[in-house]
Amino acid sequence: MTSPMGGGAAFNGGGRATATGLPFAGVPPEMQASVDALLRTEPEHPEPDVVFEHSRPDPDGSRLSLRRLIRPYWAMALLAGLFVAVEALTLQAGPKLTQIGIDDGITEQDFGVLALVAVVYLVSLVGTGLAQAARVKVTGRIAAWVMNDLRVRVFAQLQRLSLSFYTSEKAGVIMTRMTGDIENLQQLLQDGLAQFAVQGLTMVVVTVVLFTYDVQLALITVLLVVPVLTALSVWFHRASRKGYLRVRDTVAAVIADLSESLQGVRIVTAHNRQRHNTRHHRQVTGAYYDANVRTGRINSVYTPSTQVIGVAGQLALLAIGAGMVSDGRLSVGELVAFLLSLGAFFQPIQQLVQLYSTYQQGQSSVVKLRELLTARPEVEEDPGAVDLPKVEGDIVFEDVTFGYRPDRPVISGVSLGIRAGETVAFVGPTGAGKSTLAKLVTRLYDPTSGRILIDGHDLRDVRIESLRRQLGVVPQEPFLFAGPLRDNIRFAAADASDDRVREALRVVGLVEVVERLPDGLDTVVQERGQSLSSGERQLVALARAFLAQPRVLVLDEATSNLDLRTEAKIEAALDVLLEGRTAILIAHRLSTAMKADRIVVVDEGRIVEVGTHDQLVAAGGRYHQMYATWSSRHAEVH
Repeated sequence: MTSPMGGGAAFNGGGRATATGLPFAGVPPEMQASVDALLRTEPEHPEPDVVFEHSRPDPDGSRLSLRRLIRPYWAMALLAGLFVAVEALTLQAGPKLTQIGIDDGITEQDFGVLALVAVVYLVSLVGTGLAQAARVKVTGRIAAWVMNDLRVRVFAQLQRLSLSFYTSEKAGVIMTRMTGDIENLQQLLQDGLAQFAVQGLTMVVVTVVLFTYDVQLALITVLLVVPVLTALSVWFHRASRKGYLRVRDTVAAVIADLSESLQGVRIVTAHNRQRHNTRHHRQVTGAYYDANVRTGRINSVYTPSTQVIGVAGQLALLAIGAGMVSDGRLSVGELVAFLLSLGAFFQPIQQLVQLYSTYQQGQSSVVKLRELLTARPEVEEDPGAVDLPKVEGDIVFEDVTFGYRPDRPVISGVSLGIRAGETVAFVGPTGAGKSTLAKLVTRLYDPTSGRILIDGHDLRDVRIESLRRQLGVVPQEPFLFAGPLRDNIRFAAADASDDRVREALRVVGLVEVVERLPDGLDTVVQERGQSLSSGERQLVALARAFLAQPRVLVLDEATSNLDLRTEAKIEAALDVLLEGRTAILIAHRLSTAMKADRIVVVDEGRIVEVGTHDQLVAAGGRYHQMYATWSSRHAEVH
């Protein structure tokens, strides 16, 4: 069975099957049998037609609409339309049967006619119920398929977007797109649109029926009541559209603030900021409250107004109809049937009022999702990009300039060559641009000007996937996923055998740590790896890099979170890890930098010195000052 979330199996904590993509550690053993039984009853879902490629943006994100979402399932949509038509027609059998029962049954005292009318009435009710049940089943299936496709499309887009998108957008806002906005659309597709069709078709059928009873009364209804309701609906459409867009923005802000507070709960607690955060969240939720109040006010005008117009119209037509009955131009049964049909005419209007709110919320969600799907990654893959062949690891920076903001360059005019198999350490003060150079090599960003080459290939000319397949990155703050430790180590090499995993543990010195864990490699690490120390998380990241066997390795201050004892243990691991590979070390600790073949001193976005440790110390420049300061502090510690 294909999960609605798409993708492969999630970490499952003990080898048990779990629903794909679910971010939890596993199903409790006592519940596993029930979960398996439930999964066997789940219907099959078609595979979504979504293929992730860096160079392939969402096929029609800019034209996202309800119609385009439903179009792949047009056959099922037509079937739903058939059931809608049957439902709308059978619902209107009541007034006509009532007229026959009064005029031909009660008035003529023909109890056979009354019995026949009752039987036909019962059959029509059963037919209505069956058509409604079938329609709900079909529209529910369509909604499930559409939402399955849409969730995968949105997720693929989120994977495609560049790092700059995530530094400028809050995680809670992104979560709102994947949760609240898609759920709004699901509600609209599952029942809202079908109800729109039922009520709209009901109005058409009732209008025709009204004219069959009496043209004069029908014209009064259509010419006096309908224009007023139409004008009121146009006003509601314009006013509520802005209101519901504001609701989507403010609810995203609420979730973003909640997400940020939960992620920083340790800092909040440590600095006693609970009261301040509560006050701030009250302001955020207040904006959401105000947006809902505004849409509520719009509804409070529209809903009662339509009800008053409907009741007034019915009273006026009742008075006119009564006069026509007394004049003999209309029978009692026809008047009763007309008024019943008139009620069936105004009732859909009231239903459409409520459904229109659902429709507007769904349309607001479409707008927000369209904005996300049309966002272009800052780092785009050229349509003519080719696969990067296996590289030796020769890296060249040619007059590279880059800034996270166009008017504020972080690095300027950097030119540097790194030989294949060479280990180069970048050192310098915080904010000098060391990590930015590493991000450019891994193509998380593209230079504003200049270019970067690996083995003579411009990074812009090769496919991003083929580039990163040969790169390994160990960040300063490694990220671990909730799930077994084994799966975290094999993250970049999912098919690695247990023997290779154990070798990686031995190389980086993780064997003792794993042996202390309750379930060894099957131990479930909590979200973001919080159940491990920062040093242990860093060792896991190094084991992950070793297992991936990259040609070029980037270590961004990878030893900064390690104590001296752990750092000493990991130095030997780095010797093995860096052997035969091109390596870029972003180092704050000079003990790490001194092991490099060359050291590059970066300051204020420019390279100020390049050489070996001994050469730079002898030169008496910036590195000499850094080394002298480090040596004095190191001597004090010892």
